[in-house]
Amino acid sequence: MNTELFIARRLFLSNDSGQNLSKRIVRLAVAGISLGMVVMILSVAIVTGFQREVESKVNGFAAHLQIVNYDSNQSYQTVPVFKNQAFIPDVVAMNGIAHVQQFATKPGIVKAGDEIQGVVLKGVGDDFDWSFFAKNRLEGNLIPSDSSRTDLAWISSQNSNLLKLKMGDQFLMYFLNQNEKVPRIRKFTVGGIFRSGLEEFDRMFVLVDLRHVQRLNNWTEDQVSGFEVFVDDLDQVEELSQEVRYLVLDKMDADQPMLRVVNVKEKFPYIFDWLNLLDMNVWIILLLMVLVAGFNMISGLLIIILERTQMIGILKSMGAANVNIRKIFLYLSAFLVGKGLLWGNVIGIVFCLLQHYFKIIHLDPTSYYVDTVPINLMVSHLLLLNVGALLITIIMLLGPSYLVGRISPEKTIRFD
Repeated sequence: MNTELFIARRLFLSNDSGQNLSKRIVRLAVAGISLGMVVMILSVAIVTGFQREVESKVNGFAAHLQIVNYDSNQSYQTVPVFKNQAFIPDVVAMNGIAHVQQFATKPGIVKAGDEIQGVVLKGVGDDFDWSFFAKNRLEGNLIPSDSSRTDLAWISSQNSNLLKLKMGDQFLMYFLNQNEKVPRIRKFTVGGIFRSGLEEFDRMFVLVDLRHVQRLNNWTEDQVSGFEVFVDDLDQVEELSQEVRYLVLDKMDADQPMLRVVNVKEKFPYIFDWLNLLDMNVWIILLLMVLVAGFNMISGLLIIILERTQMIGILKSMGAANVNIRKIFLYLSAFLVGKGLLWGNVIGIVFCLLQHYFKIIHLDPTSYYVDTVPINLMVSHLLLLNVGALLITIIMLLGPSYLVGRISPEKTIRFD
């Protein structure tokens, strides 16, 4: 039998009413640990949820990777590439690649009544993955991909309000090609309204049939702006970007234009750099909360040791070594920390679930890109937080536990 563990368990379960002062202090220490764990769970769940939500919105508009003409710059007036590329089947078959689709873009101006708005027309074909826009759809049906070209267009709720357009309304778009003095005019009908919450992109994009963009750019049916590639895991986007780049170069024909691969982190570095800064905030919060919990337990442990000097003296007089007595108080501290972590987990998980399912706390999407506080609650995060908090707190308690060695059994027993 583990004697130290047995004594620590008895002390932990003891209901001795004569220790009111120490019990209050220990309860405050346990409450501090619980509060710290609640803050840590909420911090990690909210920040990772926020990062995941913003990343998914950016990727929904721009994909994880884009394969475009090397001569295309950062603007949306692109240089065309041919649809039939030898590398496409190999890219689709790569591990980690979820989907590949063609796209075409054309900047223009929307005019509805007296209102105007500069937008980017994004042409989508029959291979377009509608899952992101279907998730963020407010009204309308998907743009059909039959043999006839359709004039239906998807606009954001932001542009809908700005231009005073609703489902079924028609609007004009003006386009100007290089070496053309007279703008081209096209009429579209609102066939769908979406809202992602990413205001910058909502205001920018209008989705239409791919063939409209091809005609506006004076392209043939075999020409597009490029290919969008979606990956299974954003953390692997840079590695997969290199693999796709090597594959594109290896399969490229000598008589075709040079292509390049751009990943979403390179295309929008300001967004992802900002998201990465949030990680530093989380680490600072975690460090502060663990330190607060550790110092709370140090004060509680010192009170417990001073209160149990008689017990320590008796154990020493019976031959117990200092290391064995230290183990008793470390086991007891582990029980108390575990109790605090348990309540902290319960409260923190409940708060996360309430926010996730009932959207209690709302945000301004123009500032935060989301309209409610997002939650990403993962078991792996909970395990790491609990194990890390427990280990660091116990390590911090090793020093105060050496106070046991300074207690003399003769003085404690004689004092009694």
